[in-house]
Amino acid sequence: MYVKVCMTKRSSTRNPEADIQFLEAHLAGTLKPVAPPREIVQRLSKRIQMPNRERITASLSDWNKMFLVFAGVILGMLLLITVARAFYYFAGRRG
Repeated sequence: MYVKVCMTKRSSTRNPEADIQFLEAHLAGTLKPVAPPREIVQRLSKRIQMPNRERITASLSDWNKMFLVFAGVILGMLLLITVARAFYYFAGRRG
């Protein structure tokens, strides 16, 4: 019975915003909040920790290496594109 009233109202008004608000209100009333088990919370709190200073500085030095690798790859690609454009330019002039 409840579904029929909702369906007839929806087909006559066709207001999607009101339908979404109605659905959210209905779900908020029917769904109950669930607390996670204490074991999972304790395991996660052990896993999520702030790293010590040595680990942070080691990761920053790795970022410098990664930046150099990334810059080298970009430079290589630009050089390859430049050479390819030069060959295309010289090949186009002959024809």
